[in-house]
Amino acid sequence: MKRTIIASMLLVLLGTMAILPSPKQTYAQSKSNGHITFTGDYDEVGIRDPEKPDQLVDPGASPSTSGNLRIDFVPQLNFTSANKISDKDTVYPVNAQLFHGDTAARGNFVQISDYRGAALGWTLQLRQENQFQNTQTANSQLDGAYLSLDKSWVNSTMEQTMAPNVSKEVIRLDNIGATYNLAEAKSGTGAGTWSISFGASSDNPAGMSTTLSKKKDQTDKPMLDAAYENKQMHENSALTLSVPGATKKDPVTYSTVLTWILAELP
Repeated sequence: MKRTIIASMLLVLLGTMAILPSPKQTYAQSKSNGHITFTGDYDEVGIRDPEKPDQLVDPGASPSTSGNLRIDFVPQLNFTSANKISDKDTVYPVNAQLFHGDTAARGNFVQISDYRGAALGWTLQLRQENQFQNTQTANSQLDGAYLSLDKSWVNSTMEQTMAPNVSKEVIRLDNIGATYNLAEAKSGTGAGTWSISFGASSDNPAGMSTTLSKKKDQTDKPMLDAAYENKQMHENSALTLSVPGATKKDPVTYSTVLTWILAELP
């Protein structure tokens, strides 16, 4: 019954509207245009402070890739210290990241940028190509040595709901030639510029305990880095090299090659 009453009311209203005078006529129309011009491109985002991502920093030269999905920066892992030959199992912390200018030491970090126009997702992986080695010496490689990466966290000027996932466990590169996942941005996340850090200073915004401490030489004097205007060097306990005591070592420099892999999600 309700439907019939409503329909009847509607018919009466339409009949009343039909006898009203027509609206005023429009005598003229004019159209205009609006314009906006942008300069620059997303290749100009620069390297960001991993703890204050709204600030640009200068960490020095680094390998990088190009394109809308790219690696902007990867760390150079050096273990400068008074590393004496030892027959005991020893863990060596990496040099923390230093910067030219006023920026304080930070945990070692990778910077990823994704400006493909949609949050399609990506993965960041790491592979150690060979054992630490020196072919010019008798004991030519550090058998059994392995890198460990811990205290992973991410930062960006983007909303944290867009953040990629990082491992909460220690990542041990104890299988030379194997590929290890460091971070994954699932579909719908990872757009913009992100730092993936291992460890942090006491100023970090994530509330993490600092993993950095000042380096000293054998005489307990501060170690300074000439490449960074003689700044105080720091070590980072979140990224280490473990060397078995039984491994034969010579008083030389041993080196390895690390491959950082950024891939689109399928």
